[in-house]
Amino acid sequence: MKLNLVHNHLKGKVVLSTVSGVASTKPALIKYFDERIAAVNIITTKSYQVLPNPGNREPIICEMENGSFGNSVGLRNPGMVQGIEDIKSVLPLNNMLNVSLSASSVEDFITLIRAFSPWADCLELNFSCPHAAVGYGSSIGSSAKIAGEYVKKIREAVGVLDVPIYVKLTPNVDNLGQIAKAVISAGANGIVAINTVGPVVHIDATSKKPILNNNLGGKGGMSGKWVHQKAIESIKVIRKAIGDDIVIIGMGGADSGQSVADLIKAGADAVGIGSALAKVKQKDWSEYLDSVKVEAQNILHNTKIVGTASSVFMDNKIKTKYIAHKIISLYSHSEDIVVMTVSGEMNCKAGEYVFLWHPDFGEKPFSVAKNKPLTFIVKKRGYFTEQLLKLKVGDTIYSRGLYGKEVMNEQLPKAVLIGGGTGEAVLSLLAEKLQKENTSMQFLVGTTSSKGGILEEDLKKYGPYLAIVDNGKPGRILDSIKIKDFENTAVYIVGPEIFMKKAAERVSKQGVKANRIYISMEKNSMCGIGVCGECACGWKLTCQWGTFMTYSYLLKEKVL
Repeated sequence: MKLNLVHNHLKGKVVLSTVSGVASTKPALIKYFDERIAAVNIITTKSYQVLPNPGNREPIICEMENGSFGNSVGLRNPGMVQGIEDIKSVLPLNNMLNVSLSASSVEDFITLIRAFSPWADCLELNFSCPHAAVGYGSSIGSSAKIAGEYVKKIREAVGVLDVPIYVKLTPNVDNLGQIAKAVISAGANGIVAINTVGPVVHIDATSKKPILNNNLGGKGGMSGKWVHQKAIESIKVIRKAIGDDIVIIGMGGADSGQSVADLIKAGADAVGIGSALAKVKQKDWSEYLDSVKVEAQNILHNTKIVGTASSVFMDNKIKTKYIAHKIISLYSHSEDIVVMTVSGEMNCKAGEYVFLWHPDFGEKPFSVAKNKPLTFIVKKRGYFTEQLLKLKVGDTIYSRGLYGKEVMNEQLPKAVLIGGGTGEAVLSLLAEKLQKENTSMQFLVGTTSSKGGILEEDLKKYGPYLAIVDNGKPGRILDSIKIKDFENTAVYIVGPEIFMKKAAERVSKQGVKANRIYISMEKNSMCGIGVCGECACGWKLTCQWGTFMTYSYLLKEKVL
């Protein structure tokens, strides 16, 4: 172990941890916390299972009150084999790595423990997830008998390990102390608590419909501010039951020095911070967590406190509020592409995006093609878009956002804007920005439709526009890239990743500097508020930094 957590609650020492399923969910983000976030001492992975698990469909999160969230990720993970490769790719770490594991049988837990223990500093057994499938999570941790038997059989099978085994418990029981005592008596080395409270159904204020999308009738866990008092009470109960010599990693609504200190006073040896990161910009995470740690230390040692982390860094606006829109028109550009215009307007910038949501079939992120009239380009890709394209004029769709950030570009006299497929949706807002910067533009657009580019008429007013049909050769437009005045030209590329990679390589070979090539990395985005980690592009979250990344950054991070 890189940390000795025993008796930290008595010493008043502040040790901070990330929590399972939040922020440190990808290899690049684990490395990010290890190298860039000095206040964090324990980095916790997502919960890995033997086989890959796609988790629940979106929406997976909602903010019902300021800092109080509903969630239903459903233990999304790439499985054991890929998980081990991911972890090995970031080792060695300076900090303690806590690998979270989830299973529905003793045998699977044993398999996971044997596989991950060589690469972990501690192992966290998820006996607590309230929105997992039957047999997982709280199905185990709600019974002292079942939880104890699981740990006993696991310990008999794996014996003494070089790494401790902690059990993560649910607060949604009447006998939490008894369960904690049972797993410790059976051979667990410590306790992690609490997981989310619930599950309950979270109702959207606008549509009056359940928000979360899962097989539990829309039920999801509760995390953040509204579970903090429950966390304090639970940790007190656990500490009383297991005594002073067993490690407790406490969590639940910690977002300030005071709330961290409260959990330590209750008996926690380390404190996990999770949902609070949704309220702080990623660029501020390091300073925010530094201040939380200092404040907690001052409170515990009765030192004068100056300011609070929550007031300095936290955004008090609800970040997942839905707005209703009526569908005004639907124009079919091709068999699988429709231009959808809806009521209302936005002030979206190039690099930002929104989520479109329908209570009956979920949500997905979309670029805004036009702010006024509010327009989206919808391509049939999967279940959500198939259902979306079945809607008719007059039907209601909902949006939330904006997420991301406007592209921060070097202003140059000339720009070439290259789009592939529905990536063209981003070019209109980008062109508006470049026009204000007095940039001369030309457009190169690849399309599969004989009708030409989707936004051709809109983009032509900004500069020369060339659309070339693929005709069986994807990316045929790339053959037309010719950058003459490369010293005064910036290039912006949107479209499928392989298309963008090839385009970037071409313009780079033609002399355009890598830091003047801007690529719109529209990564999978599931929460939009900085906690699920799905939109990680290297260590940067596109929901925080915006979709446009420089080619130089992408090469450095080995992303493209």
